[in-house]
Amino acid sequence: MNDTKNLVETITKGIQEKKGHGIVIADLSKIDGTICQYFVICHGNSPQQVEAIAESVSDYVREIHGEKPINCAGLGNNLWVAIDYADVLVHIFIPETREYYDLEHLWEDAKLTRIADLD
Repeated sequence: MNDTKNLVETITKGIQEKKGHGIVIADLSKIDGTICQYFVICHGNSPQQVEAIAESVSDYVREIHGEKPINCAGLGNNLWVAIDYADVLVHIFIPETREYYDLEHLWEDAKLTRIADLD
């Protein structure tokens, strides 16, 4: 579990490195039937920023934890990029797509931690 929390911290740093906004960590670990333990959700202001955040997260995790994602979907259109690290799913949106899917409120029982923007 500690490894997973460290992974979430590293992912958060990767997002902050590229000035990702509105970081929310959803703790799903106490909810039955979820596909992972944590969601890390954020947004970038443009498709280019979404791509830069995704690359930063991947670089940070590879350098610090020696891990590569199981899967990465959405690169190319960069409206919603999902990066799968088994226990942690990272969702990077443009604002409109984030608002539409509203992942933060998908699991009402999840404990949400909001991380302040670094601007």
